[in-house]
Amino acid sequence: MNIALFGYGKMGKMIEKIALKRNHNIVAKIDLDATEINFAKIDVAIDFSMPNAAYGNIKNCLENNVPIISGTTGWLQDYQKAVELCKKNNGAFIYASNFSLGVNLFFELNSYLAKLMASQDQYQVSMEEIHHTQKLDAPSGTAITLAEGVIANTNYTKWKLDSAGDKEIPITAKRIADTPGTHTVSYESEVDGIEIKHTAHNREGFALGAVIAAEWIVGKTGVFTMKDVLNLR
Repeated sequence: MNIALFGYGKMGKMIEKIALKRNHNIVAKIDLDATEINFAKIDVAIDFSMPNAAYGNIKNCLENNVPIISGTTGWLQDYQKAVELCKKNNGAFIYASNFSLGVNLFFELNSYLAKLMASQDQYQVSMEEIHHTQKLDAPSGTAITLAEGVIANTNYTKWKLDSAGDKEIPITAKRIADTPGTHTVSYESEVDGIEIKHTAHNREGFALGAVIAAEWIVGKTGVFTMKDVLNLR
């Protein structure tokens, strides 16, 4: 496949490395100052750019019949616009807060555990996420997805950064150098605690998942998630 990379930071470089290993071609590396893009040469685009650039990148691809995978977080106020644009142009689009195959299995485990805990009022849920110091948004998109998984299956109504009130999920966000990403979901009562955790050892898992999603989406139309890619529905 001919792949365009929107954003060429650490993730973009890792995606390039993995894509080349899987016999794909990188035909464009697009940063904020890029103006001319030959969409005719692109089979699929992968966006790991900046929050203020993500929607524009998605819009350009969908309007030029290029399927796009987006892993940029912090732009979701425009997500529904992207969905509508994809449908209008009969395009193909996947957004994921985290493309790691292990994290997406962790999302499923989190939702299942939440269903089990929904009737156990003696437990209080909390979350912690740890990332590298270059990560701009807090809490992480992955932590928000985990919180939404709990909210969808319990009586909790919202999440809040740090302290939280009744029926709110507190999320603690820590920034530590050279930490790819750790997410922990904890249920605590007076007598015991239950905890599930995902620890990324490096960025390769995120990049590999994005490339696998790009391979999967080519030739399809619609708005998809990693559940579709991993056949978890």
